[in-house]
Amino acid sequence: MRFNNTGEIKNCIGDGDVGLDIGTRTIAIASQSDVKILELADRIQNIESKKRRILRRMDRSKRSTNPDNYNEDGTIKKQGNKKIIWNKSNHYIKYQNELRELYRKQSAIRRYQHECLANYIISLGNKVYVEKMNFSGLQRRAKKTEKNDKGKFKRKKRFGKSLANKAPSMLLTIINRKLGYYGEQLIKIDTSEAKASQFNHFDGTYTKKSLSQRWNDFDGVDGVKIQRDLYSAFLIMNIADDLKSFDIDKCNDRFENFYQLHNLEVDRLTGKKNLSSIAI
Repeated sequence: MRFNNTGEIKNCIGDGDVGLDIGTRTIAIASQSDVKILELADRIQNIESKKRRILRRMDRSKRSTNPDNYNEDGTIKKQGNKKIIWNKSNHYIKYQNELRELYRKQSAIRRYQHECLANYIISLGNKVYVEKMNFSGLQRRAKKTEKNDKGKFKRKKRFGKSLANKAPSMLLTIINRKLGYYGEQLIKIDTSEAKASQFNHFDGTYTKKSLSQRWNDFDGVDGVKIQRDLYSAFLIMNIADDLKSFDIDKCNDRFENFYQLHNLEVDRLTGKKNLSSIAI
């Protein structure tokens, strides 16, 4: 972003390492000056309920105007190769325009919030690290049918709706663009080698954890309890030059400062209405 009259870059870049642990709805940020865990594009939530109401009205109007296109059970009649003709009432067109405007507002709010968050992130440091993410894979429905511990079938739907609403991939693209203004780029670490969610820098071991385990306790380290996503962001910040392992010396040197900032962030979030995935 630049000033129109001077051509100077409006938002300054920081100096140092920044680690990002980005999910489908949240992002954890770790740097030597600040530690945060934030919901992505949190101002678009109210739009979802409005969208659902309008879609229900559109469906009722569509069915009322085109009764011959539906079977008695409410399903759409099959017309073979013949194209189904849908008549749109004035009410339907009105709802359609309202829905289009909601989508426009949602897109504008999401982009604005991502731009602001990207400015904040690059102000923390010029070396921004993030895990390689396959967001398109997370959008696909699960192929395998499974049951949970109670014998009920697990939902096959994955994260398509969250990814569409929160657009984490868009945020990373914006961060990379802004870094490019300064000759830098977003650095992606090798997740097949450096598994931030499993690593313990105190003893150098990897331990696989369930998704429901949101806090890390460390054997042999009394009283230290760290939110899982924030710790992952801390480890990503301290990735080694090969982008495949973690720099233990950096982790040890920076941990005390990180832990203090971590506790301040936990205090800030405690008692507030937060996402269940944060578990604070």
